[in-house]
Amino acid sequence: MTFSSSETSSQPDTAGSTKTRIEATFARCRAEKRAALVTYVMAGDPDAETSLKVLRALPPAGADIVEFGLPFTDPMADGPAIQAAALRALAGGQDLVKTLDLVRRFREDNSGTPVILMGYYNPIHAYGVDRFLDDAVAAGIDGLIVVDLPPEEDDELCLPALAKGLAFIRLATPTTDERRLPAVLANTAGFVYYVSINGITGTATPDFGRVAEAVGRIRSHTDLPVVVGFGVRTGVQAAAIAKGADGVVVGSALVDVIHRAVVDGRDAAETVSELVRELAEGVRGRTA
Repeated sequence: MTFSSSETSSQPDTAGSTKTRIEATFARCRAEKRAALVTYVMAGDPDAETSLKVLRALPPAGADIVEFGLPFTDPMADGPAIQAAALRALAGGQDLVKTLDLVRRFREDNSGTPVILMGYYNPIHAYGVDRFLDDAVAAGIDGLIVVDLPPEEDDELCLPALAKGLAFIRLATPTTDERRLPAVLANTAGFVYYVSINGITGTATPDFGRVAEAVGRIRSHTDLPVVVGFGVRTGVQAAAIAKGADGVVVGSALVDVIHRAVVDGRDAAETVSELVRELAEGVRGRTA
């Protein structure tokens, strides 16, 4: 099954104003009475051209939003699968310039799917914040997830990004208590990313009951959509999370599938599309 996605960068609402790609996507999912599927892949893994093929294949397979990983040598939140993908990408020469170029090429035939660049601050700082933000906007990036910049450092990147029209998406975790949550949400835009487990990506299965409780608690503090990630690997798991969240994020499972396909000599884009279709069926409530 091939899923359709919006081909416009913004959509007018009933009042005549325009919505960002992220807002329009969540509005569409709400209208369809389902959660959004957010997929993560690493830029440049296993190489730039294959990475672009994978990126282009995700929306037709059912991805509503794409998180594109920025390779970095010293990740602190990523599990073994994503760490290995980053090292493979870096070994192949992937960097921030080439990552922005991949997004630019993706936008040549997809103007509707939101693209979130996810990574760490060091490559952005080395590139130059002002230059990076201008180039990110020009490439067609919609938002940023920079996991090592806390709210106390909002002046570094968050506030300048918001001023340029880029969503700055913050992570909330099981240890984010009622005192900390308002600070986490203060300048968050686009959506809130709830990390469903304590620890790194791809290493445990979330407790679905506790996730639903946590999403409800976050919703009491914000009107932003709440998406849940870390630990989701199957359509059945995606369906369970989707019952209580506005979106489901899947990353390590996709990165694993891409790597295994390359090792086995199979087409990475076709292989990852099979899993994305299963996950898309899950968030749409069609998985048994």
